[in-house]
Formats: sequence, structure tokens, C-alpha cells
Amino acid sequence: MSMFRIRTTATAALMGVSLALLPLLAPPAAPLPGLLAPAGAQQSQKVLRLGAIPDQKPEKLNRLYPLVANELSRQLGVKVVYVPVVDYAAAVSAFRTGALDLVWFGGLTGVQARLQKPGARVLAQRDIDVSFRTIFIANSRSGLKPITNAKGLSELKGKRFTFGSESSTSGRLMPQFFLGKAGVKLSDFAGGAPGFSGSHDATIALVQSGAYDAGAVNEQVWSASLRDGKANPAKVFALWRSSGYPDYHWIAQPDLDKRFGKGFTTKVQQSILSWRASNPTQKQILALFGAKQFTAANAKAYTMIEDVGRQTGKIR
Repeated sequence: MSMFRIRTTATAALMGVSLALLPLLAPPAAPLPGLLAPAGAQQSQKVLRLGAIPDQKPEKLNRLYPLVANELSRQLGVKVVYVPVVDYAAAVSAFRTGALDLVWFGGLTGVQARLQKPGARVLAQRDIDVSFRTIFIANSRSGLKPITNAKGLSELKGKRFTFGSESSTSGRLMPQFFLGKAGVKLSDFAGGAPGFSGSHDATIALVQSGAYDAGAVNEQVWSASLRDGKANPAKVFALWRSSGYPDYHWIAQPDLDKRFGKGFTTKVQQSILSWRASNPTQKQILALFGAKQFTAANAKAYTMIEDVGRQTGKIR
């Protein structure tokens, strides 16, 4: 075989590997040093790659996570870059392959990520994640009325209904669980199946517009939408507030101490737990997270989420 053909074959193979990774990562606003560098170069540069599930509009994510990256970089003394991903599944895949080091996951995606990456560490959750809740919402012209318990969700049979992302804990997993308790199957919705909006913001907008009669969103986004005037109470209202369950949490790769030095993972955890509203930057971060502070999280608390994930087929 000629030298030209060897070089051509090698180049094509490398291009194939690069292209295979592209669907996982959303286009960044600017080049991220170290992201596509060889593993050895990444280690020498000591770049901590930060990610998060895209549960809200990109504008908010792009305000929040660069702030988080800059604050952690200041506290940890290493370069931290925010790497956007295109959807929930991409966040889990990027964590599994090691493309992301520290990720803000929902309850379900966090469990999925840990099952795929043994040794991954649960670091922290917001104060509101200990007992998080789903809000079922409805369009004012849907004919639906507020209900007092989960059994009332049976009124959604025959209605046009949308979840958020297919892998959302508060926008799909737990709503499906509560619907099941009320005897509602996914095939009971108008058209024989529910919709999937992709995010909580989108669910609110679709139900408010009348594209769907009802939907399920996380309580934090619903409250913020009412406060910001994005949700119009004359057009969309809260149908039912669920009982609580554990949700969002930070998860770190199992090898951070090996890459960044002994005790580094604990240092990351302590940095996140130290954020307080008395610090102007940290106050902004906490406000965007909708929390007063972060608290230590225990992986065992998410056993319930894993059990529901297996019941609904989201974890196999």
C-alpha cells in the first residue's frame, strides 16, 4: 500500500471519530481550549469541563454556567470551561465518555450517569432539591379544573398533553409515575400519545398557546414564569402540585483526584457548598439556580428515582 493511501486512510478514520462526537456537544459561543485536545494535553492544562442538562432556554443557561465556571475557576485555581450539550441524553453520554468532568444533572439523568460510570460521586444539591415538585398545568380553555389529589389526573384522559424532555425527572419521569397512579396510560392522551416539548419553558409556552390542553413542568420554572410574567394566569393555570421527591444534583467524574491532585473532588464540593448570597457573584449564581444555597447530597436519596425509572422503562 502506498504512503499516500496510508495517510488518507488514517485521516479518514480520525475524521470519522471526530464527527461521531459532534452530536453530543452543542456549538459553543467561542472556542473552548482543551476540549478537543488530546487527553495528555487536557491533563497538562488541567481544564475542568463543566456541563449541565439543557432544561431551560439557552439564554438562561448561557448566563448561568459561564458564571459558575468562572467562580469555580477562581476558587479551585484551575481553568474551568462550560461545555453546552444539545439534550439530556447527550449530557449523560458526554459524562460516560469522559467529555464532561462535572455535570448538573436532574434526578433521572444523574442516576443514569452514575449507573454508566461506576465510582462517579454525588457532590451537592440545592436546598429545594430535597423535596422537589412537579406542577401539572392546563390551558384555561381546556375545560379542566384544579384538582386536589393525584386521582384527579384521570381527567387528562383524552386531552392533548405534553411532557418536557423525555429524560426529565420533573417534566416526564415523575409526572408519568403520578399519572400511572391515577390509571392514566400514555396511550390515553389525544392522538394516542403525549408530546415532548424538550424543556420546561417550552411546555409552558405550548400549553399557554393552546397547542396542548395540559402539561407537566417543574415547580421552580413555573414559579419563575409567573413572577416574570411569561406565564399568563388568564391563559394557563396550575392544575395540581405533586408530592415531593429528590431531583437535581452535581455529579463528578471518579478520577478527578488522580487528574487534579489528592482531595480535589472534595475541594470542588466544598466550593459549591460555600456559595452564599453575601458574595455578589455567588448571589447571582444562586438566584439563577433558584436556591438559597447548596447542601451535601447522598446518592442513596435517589434510590426512589432509580426505582421509578425502572418501573417506567427509563432505566433498564
